[in-house]
Amino acid sequence: MAAPLSDGERRKQISVRGIAGLGDVAEVRKSFNRHLHFTLVKDRNVATPRDYYFALAHTVRDHLVGRWIRTQQHYYEKDPKRIYYLSLEFYMGRTLQNTMVNLGLQNACDEAIYQLGLDLEELEEIEEDAGLGNGGLGRLAACFLDSMATLGLAAYGYGIRYEFGIFNQKIVDGWQVEEADDWLRYGNPWEKARPEYMLPVHFYGRVDHTPEGVKWIDTQVVLAMPYDTPVPGYKNNTVNTMRLWSAKAPNDFNLQEFNVGDYIEAVLDRNLAENISRVLYPNDNFFEGKELRLKQEYFVVAATLQDIIRRFKSSKFGCRDPVRTCFETFPDKVAIQLNDTHPALSIPELMRILVDVEKVDWDKAWEITKRTCAYTNHTVLPEALERWPVSMFEKLLPRHLEIIYALNQMHLDRVAALYPGDIDRLRRMSVIEEGDCKRINMAHLCVIGSHAVNGVARIHSDIVKNSVFKDFYELEPEKFQNKTNGITPRRWLLLCNPGLADVIAEKIGEDFITDLSQLKKLLDFINNETFIRDVAKVKQENKLKFAAYLEEQYKVKINPSSMFDVQVKRIHEYKRQLLNCLHAITLYNRIRRDPSKSFVPRTIMIGGKAAPGYHMAKMIIKLITSIGEVINNDPYVGDRLKVIFLENYRVSLAEKVIPAADLSQQISTAGTEASGTGNMKFMVNGALTIGTMDGANVEMAEEAGEENLFIFGMRVEDVEALDRQGYNAREYYERLPELRQAVDQISSGFFSPRDPGCFRDVVNMLMHHDRFKVFADYEAYIKCQGQVDQLFMDPREWTKKVIRNIACSGKFSSDRTITEYAREIWGVEPSATKIPPPNLPRD
Repeated sequence: MAAPLSDGERRKQISVRGIAGLGDVAEVRKSFNRHLHFTLVKDRNVATPRDYYFALAHTVRDHLVGRWIRTQQHYYEKDPKRIYYLSLEFYMGRTLQNTMVNLGLQNACDEAIYQLGLDLEELEEIEEDAGLGNGGLGRLAACFLDSMATLGLAAYGYGIRYEFGIFNQKIVDGWQVEEADDWLRYGNPWEKARPEYMLPVHFYGRVDHTPEGVKWIDTQVVLAMPYDTPVPGYKNNTVNTMRLWSAKAPNDFNLQEFNVGDYIEAVLDRNLAENISRVLYPNDNFFEGKELRLKQEYFVVAATLQDIIRRFKSSKFGCRDPVRTCFETFPDKVAIQLNDTHPALSIPELMRILVDVEKVDWDKAWEITKRTCAYTNHTVLPEALERWPVSMFEKLLPRHLEIIYALNQMHLDRVAALYPGDIDRLRRMSVIEEGDCKRINMAHLCVIGSHAVNGVARIHSDIVKNSVFKDFYELEPEKFQNKTNGITPRRWLLLCNPGLADVIAEKIGEDFITDLSQLKKLLDFINNETFIRDVAKVKQENKLKFAAYLEEQYKVKINPSSMFDVQVKRIHEYKRQLLNCLHAITLYNRIRRDPSKSFVPRTIMIGGKAAPGYHMAKMIIKLITSIGEVINNDPYVGDRLKVIFLENYRVSLAEKVIPAADLSQQISTAGTEASGTGNMKFMVNGALTIGTMDGANVEMAEEAGEENLFIFGMRVEDVEALDRQGYNAREYYERLPELRQAVDQISSGFFSPRDPGCFRDVVNMLMHHDRFKVFADYEAYIKCQGQVDQLFMDPREWTKKVIRNIACSGKFSSDRTITEYAREIWGVEPSATKIPPPNLPRD
């Protein structure tokens, strides 16, 4: 097996990273040395690798700043409609390489760093991930920012600057242990604090109804300090802004007149206010109704809306009247996209500002609010829906509660008029859920307060219309849309898989980078022997590189010629990592039964974090590591089967494992995964998919042809039929001997000899209350995995399927997704025009 290419050799091969002009290289070197000099003058005379990283980051940042200022100036002069993407999560990962790629600086930097006797890849590894997200929803927001900048939209991402992002995962004795993610420890070279735009956010207090209008008084104030991060488009000189808010206590916090002198206590209490932006809630697809979380949601909304309104009022073509009370044009200048219900308070907050502060008439304010806001639904799982206790609102946001009650009354009056006497419909459609604990259904608030509601894959949008929001769809069908998710081809192809990007560019040129549908042209080369060989070679190189990484980082040796079978995503029962486990055990038992038989060698890799409070997810991790312990140390198995748990799965690890994967597992119960985006990343990077007809898998199969994916198992209709009939796990257990053997081994302590009862909760769940019907798909899954093995034994045919998949992955670019949002929801047109670079005069 050939050793992986060195960076030096690879650099000479790769064209898509931009040409390294001699002038550029010299300039980068000069700038790098200048930054390094200033770092060292301040501190020490010996440079550490981290000093080199910061010098390079500051060098690259210098190239951004002129474009950033010019872009914002361009927006100020042209006054386009602005897009505000509100999200409590932005899962950005690392920034250095992405910035170099989008500015076309990668080769210049690579060459300059190489000439200085350093290794670019080593420096890139020093950067901390910005892990301000849990998974799909937060990473989607990051891909969308990249696409909005690349499409020249005047867009802003607004969120929270968490001091601690998603926890770092350590595996100790096979169990997940969480560690705080102190990602700002060494400073963040990509952010700029903007104290001049600091804004107050109010909590608690009471509502006063006066003849002059409604006043929210006696509130506690927390300040929101903005930190701006530049978001460069791909080689178009556009640089947009992601603005993240950090909580600051005001200087008089707890030192007001009523405080009789414990000055030290009062200053220490500043932490209470500043805790708002301390830490990301680590739940994915699960609602935890904590007051601190509601504070976070209101904090980002209140600060952002003040900012949006300030920018609207000061814009060149804003209202002409001197007092600026004309908000008629607001929806023509502002679009607010709500990434799930987390920023739903935008709806009552915008109403509060328009009605109480700007004195706009209620009905007019409601029309403006609805025309401005749009809502993206991300899940149909009932446990994920945000339902806040009215009592918490009453205390924390009393005025917003009044506004929500009034909006709900208006909404129910309309429903009652259209469906007289249908009391049950009123109950189902109310924003307020009655019961022992009255709750506010935030999804219902979003639906009534938005002009557009979308799901994130066609099958999900259909479920949204036909079940989750069925009543609302009957009322206003024109509101409901689909916007199938996508991923940015810059990070998820160019940056993470330059070898593949280069092989593609050789055949079809470089335009696919901003128009991924051009990958269709690869269909002409599906029988081209050189191309087949090149694609296979890139995959083998990626596998060798990842195998070397695993050995270096985790001391695990794997067989690089084995099939790399990968399932990386958050650990959740609905994602069915347990089905994967049952397959691993079944393969193991087959090898043990007949050790002399030939088997297709596999390395099964499973990675992902479990929410700290999710007991079953943590048990699933322990099960995976325990199965690995037994299989990986069994001499009968050798290197035919390995089970590896990938510790601390995160964006930067995804960038390494996805290009190396042969098989992508997307095996959720049909009807549960809204879309999935990892599925798309594997497809564009040359893995084949084994999956159910769920989420975007359905559209992937439609694009590539169902015969070019390994599709198995129940469809949504089958799941519904089984629900009506009653799912009985024991029936499968008794009918399928291999399933029974695997379950009995888990149950008896075969995989946990030192604690035989370790997995009784897992087995009990699978046998008696498995909402996600793992056993119902076991037989079809095992059979389908057999077909995977068959094809893998014919490398040429396998690679041809890979090429067909890559060629058909164009639809899944976030550029396509954002173009649809822009035209069909925000009412703006993407623009291909390049802003002139800072060194050229403006138009």
